Amino acid sequence: MGKLEGKVAIVTGAGRGIGRAIAEAYLQEGAAVTITAAHGQTELDQLALQGWSERVLALLADVTNPEACTQVVDQTFQQFGHVDILVNNAGRGMKYVNPTFLMEPTRFWETQPSVWQMIVETNVNGPFYMARAVVTHLLEQHREGSVINISMNYEGMKRRGFSPYGPSKAALESASAIWAQELIEARIRVNILLPGGITDTGMVPAEVPENLQARMLKPEIIQAPAVFLASDAAQEITGRRLIATEWSAANPQGRAIVEGIG
Repeated sequence: MGKLEGKVAIVTGAGRGIGRAIAEAYLQEGAAVTITAAHGQTELDQLALQGWSERVLALLADVTNPEACTQVVDQTFQQFGHVDILVNNAGRGMKYVNPTFLMEPTRFWETQPSVWQMIVETNVNGPFYMARAVVTHLLEQHREGSVINISMNYEGMKRRGFSPYGPSKAALESASAIWAQELIEARIRVNILLPGGITDTGMVPAEVPENLQARMLKPEIIQAPAVFLASDAAQEITGRRLIATEWSAANPQGRAIVEGIG
């Protein structure tokens, strides 16, 4: 049996990159998975066709729309009967501000308000809408659960030219700490998961300096710790921040996990 046998997960932003890697890992461990993306039905369908069709529900849904988030959760319950895990991975990054942001940082006052709003709406409000919909069902059914919010290094949150992406992830981490405390009695845990460095995903420009390209992480770095946080082995872990590059299966509760709530 897999580590997630019998569990049901929702992974947002699962068409590619980190979300896709997490969804594949969950399926390999026996979970049923609802995968969502704001666009790109073909990418979602490709995952469903990899031999897991009976355990995959692929939905186009924009997390900035609270009604769409509620529908994703409702359809997951209709398809699989319950939900245990939510991974808030959907996000929009700095390429919407400036396609060459790694080489030519944009100062905050040069950012168009509409772009600022889009990034904050996706990275902050989207996780709230999804978590609210999932948690409401979990509380109604008196089920335990796991919410995993995907974040970034603290250095990136404060890096010159990384506004509003950095501030949006700082807000998500603050929200995660609060949600973890508010849900602890219901045994619904909320944790932060981050790769631990710049990762080779669609958020990174096609052309990057060679020295940076050599150091970029692959999305698969996040698979094993994402499975751990979703599994029963992490039942007592909430309000924590897990760094994938520092995580080890041999010591799953070691120094990769920091900043507990108590």
